[in-house]
Amino acid sequence: MAMAELDKRLVRRDHRLIQLLDPPFDKSDLNPGYIKGYVPGVRENGGQYTHAAIWTVMAFAKLGDSRRAWELLSIINPLNHGGSPEEIEIYKVEPYVVAADVYAVSPHTGRGGWTWYTGSAGWMYRLIIESLLGLRLEVDKLHFDPCLHEDWESFKVHYRYRETVYHITVLQSRGETGETSVTVDGVKQPDNVIPLVDDRQEHSAEVRIAVR
Repeated sequence: MAMAELDKRLVRRDHRLIQLLDPPFDKSDLNPGYIKGYVPGVRENGGQYTHAAIWTVMAFAKLGDSRRAWELLSIINPLNHGGSPEEIEIYKVEPYVVAADVYAVSPHTGRGGWTWYTGSAGWMYRLIIESLLGLRLEVDKLHFDPCLHEDWESFKVHYRYRETVYHITVLQSRGETGETSVTVDGVKQPDNVIPLVDDRQEHSAEVRIAVR
């Protein structure tokens, strides 16, 4: 399925959920396995399976579509299911943890399930840190490939590497030419990564991202 078609067909903005598939397996002769045992629109059988919803946002970030990636993050962010008593009554689970699934069938549309006991929280963490903020650790090097919100000018990270702290400022400039540049303690890094050294000192780093 093309990404535009996926957005049109599976993103339910009215109920703040992203369905895994549509239509559900309830009338087909094909047997997809155990998911057919769920009620249509619940969990993997046509509801929001949050692992996959997060991977969808990661895919848009990988494509560099920051507008859509941040919008979809807002849709699946559990905090945005608990902004009012009415929303809490629909969601019915804790809005401060990630739910493994969200129902997409009436009369339970928008209801969360399987909170706390879910790997979706770990994927949400990776989505925000790696796919959107762009921080990626490889052994003793910190790489940056962010997909920032278009309204952001900068953000700061205080990154601890063993017993050493790196104070990192990431700056985004739109409409400018150029490439990513990285400096550590005022010294430009030729490979645009932060080399991590555990010298028990504090270091300042600056990452500049030019977005056309």
